Amino acid sequence: MAKPALTVSALGDEAKAFSIAESGHAEPTLFGVTDGKAVGTYVELKFRKYLADRYTFEQGNAAKGIDFPGLNVDMKVTSVKQPQSSCPFTDARQKIFGLGYSLLIFVYDKSDNHAAKTATLKIMHVIMVDAAQTADFQMTKGLRQILDNEGNDDDLVAYMTDKNLPVDDVEARQIAEELLKRRPTQGYLTISNARQWRLQYKRVIKQADKVDGVRRIS
Repeated sequence: MAKPALTVSALGDEAKAFSIAESGHAEPTLFGVTDGKAVGTYVELKFRKYLADRYTFEQGNAAKGIDFPGLNVDMKVTSVKQPQSSCPFTDARQKIFGLGYSLLIFVYDKSDNHAAKTATLKIMHVIMVDAAQTADFQMTKGLRQILDNEGNDDDLVAYMTDKNLPVDDVEARQIAEELLKRRPTQGYLTISNARQWRLQYKRVIKQADKVDGVRRIS
């Protein structure tokens, strides 16, 4: 029997089922592991295999840049102790207009059983952040307030400069002119400037199901 095509709705349903199963699983290969990247890789590979056994979907790769390119969704796995991760820097505009894709975020709490020499990943939260809400919270909030107060392009450029948005004067002016025509959607990530964006998730965990575009799956 042919497997059905994976949809965003099914992705959410399966993420919930997977998180429940994984939270009760004792994994010997993760015992003593403190490297968050290694834990994240374990969850990502296991979840993709879990899905591949049930659905057909386009597999992500380095060229595509995200885990589920056919659904325009990237998967992130992070510890509840410091819920953050990195993502490729594409354009400074991402901090204002969003990353360009949605995020499926697994937040875990890892514990080791020293007697059994196994580890358990309790999945504390599974959150879906729609692409429209993946901009930086403070950046979009400030720019929206300027627009609400009848600010002009000079005000917008000054704000972006004060917030150290990594753009030159020419691009800042172009973005300001675009903002006057297209009001930015309120984002809910915290995005720190770096060679790779550093995404922080405390706000989306807190705001899940309280704001549009940020949904608690589990």
